[in-house]
Parts: sequence; C-alpha cells; structure tokens
Amino acid sequence: MSQSIYDRYGGFKTISRIVMTFYEMALDSDQIGGHFEDIDMPRLIDHQTKFVSSLVGGPASFSDDRIEAVHRHLNITHEDFDEMADLFGEALAQHGMEDAHIKIALGAIESKRAIIVARSAA
Repeated sequence: MSQSIYDRYGGFKTISRIVMTFYEMALDSDQIGGHFEDIDMPRLIDHQTKFVSSLVGGPASFSDDRIEAVHRHLNITHEDFDEMADLFGEALAQHGMEDAHIKIALGAIESKRAIIVARSAA
C-alpha cells in the first residue's frame, strides 16, 4: 500500500504550515488579496488546512455541494483561481514537496475549479 501525500509529508501539521505560507503570499497578491479583507483568517486557515488535507489523502472530507456553497458569493474568477493555484504550488515547493506530488496536489485543486469559480465567470 502506497503512502498518501498527506502522510508522506507529515500530516496535518505540515499541511497547516503550507496553508499558512500560501495565505501569507495570497494576502500580498494584487490579484486575490482583496478576497481576504474582513475574513477571520485563523478560522479560514483551519478550514483550508482540512480541505487541502482531504485533497492529498488526509482524513477530512468536503462535499462538492459544501465547497460550492462557501465560494458561491465570492465572485472568484478564473484569473483568481489561477493565481491561487500558482501561489499554492509555490507554497508546496517551499515546504519541500516533490514536483510529482505538487502536480498531483494541484490536479486535485484543479478538479474543484468548476465549483469554486463563479458561474458568471465560467
């Protein structure tokens, strides 16, 4: 049995660090930084850590309906999503994830594009 990406890189603690690195970059981004104004960042980081964990083999799970519901009002564009994916890939690399595993993780995130990007932006 092969080890999940989640387990291989240290589980929740490592994923949490990756997510925090991502949000440090995202908050500085001209493209997506505005999405995080007036947001409870500790709560968001906790939820995002669970979400990312679920995408790379961790114990959490999120239904597509729930993911779509929490993003529906945010008017996220394809350009926003692309920036998020680029920054997330950088965060994964900064924490020592191998290129092949980064590709898998970003593929899992990409598979959620249609439910995260606003319908009017699709």
